[in-house]
Amino acid sequence: MIRSVMVMNTQGKPRLAKFYDFQPVEKQQELIRSVFGVLCSRAENVSNFLETDSIFGPDSRLVYKHYATLYFVLVFDSSENELAMLDLIQVFVETLDKCFKNVCELDLVFNYCKMHTIIDEIIFGGQVLETSSTEVMKAIEEISKLETASNSISLVPKSVSGWRTR
Repeated sequence: MIRSVMVMNTQGKPRLAKFYDFQPVEKQQELIRSVFGVLCSRAENVSNFLETDSIFGPDSRLVYKHYATLYFVLVFDSSENELAMLDLIQVFVETLDKCFKNVCELDLVFNYCKMHTIIDEIIFGGQVLETSSTEVMKAIEEISKLETASNSISLVPKSVSGWRTR
């Protein structure tokens, strides 16, 4: 099971922090700081896989990928495969790239809801739902169409006695 998905910049500011097992906010912040402390102290030429028993408790592992100014991190237990989790990060980043045409940190800041929608299409409740960025993009496009359709319906006053739709 995936325990957490995090995206943070190289200064340690979280851009996404999603925990699939309940953690109080203070504990979440502590975990994010701990993960960042480990990531920023690692050399570029070492493995992207870590045992994180000291941070997340027994049977926890972490995989990360550093792209430009962002760290993409997955924390999971031994029921998941490390290489599959690294590939899942790649799917997430590819999907973000398709949505934002060469994604950058500001895209994530200003499109927070869309980023959450994307990760919810890939992972839900700590379980992997989809591993194809093409399929995730189809779902995101459908959601966008529905949002556009629902935003175009507005109520305007017809008269004192009723309402009409425009």
